[in-house]
Amino acid sequence: MTNKELSVEQREELLQTLQARFEKNMNRHEGLQWTNIQAKLEANVDKLWSLHEMEATGGEPDVVHYHPNSDEYMFYDCSAESPKGRRSVCYDREAWEARKNHKPETTAMDMAAEMGIELLTEEQYRELQQLGKFDLKTSSWIQTPEKIRKLGGAIFCDRRYDTIFLYHNGADSYYAARGFRGSLKV
Repeated sequence: MTNKELSVEQREELLQTLQARFEKNMNRHEGLQWTNIQAKLEANVDKLWSLHEMEATGGEPDVVHYHPNSDEYMFYDCSAESPKGRRSVCYDREAWEARKNHKPETTAMDMAAEMGIELLTEEQYRELQQLGKFDLKTSSWIQTPEKIRKLGGAIFCDRRYDTIFLYHNGADSYYAARGFRGSLKV
């Protein structure tokens, strides 16, 4: 077993967790059938490893879309707050290297790449917020346009006062209440 493979027991436990979350939150994926999603997951075990990493870091991944043209299911982190195991990270490696003191352990972009997921875009973040109320106490880095990143910034979102806010910060900043949410196509 390599470090990116799950044991049979881990796969079964993850599938049970995902199915229970799917059934508990049908408003996120009306019209979709768990049996179809499970078959797709079982045919793509590398994606199961990524979902396991999302789960292990507190993301509570769930299906939010099905794209019939590409036959892909989209999973987003649906934890109430930014995933606990992915907080206190600056935006990317360039920002991390630019820090002189008190570097965080890793970066959002590095961690997402290692997990095999992508940071949510602004559009995806706003779409997620249509499915519930997320990040009421935390914030989440999102994909930053290259123009902003070249100038040293990065963007993040949260929900306050029943409104979704888009903010900016130096890409090298990090806070205990800021992490990132990811997406995964299966």
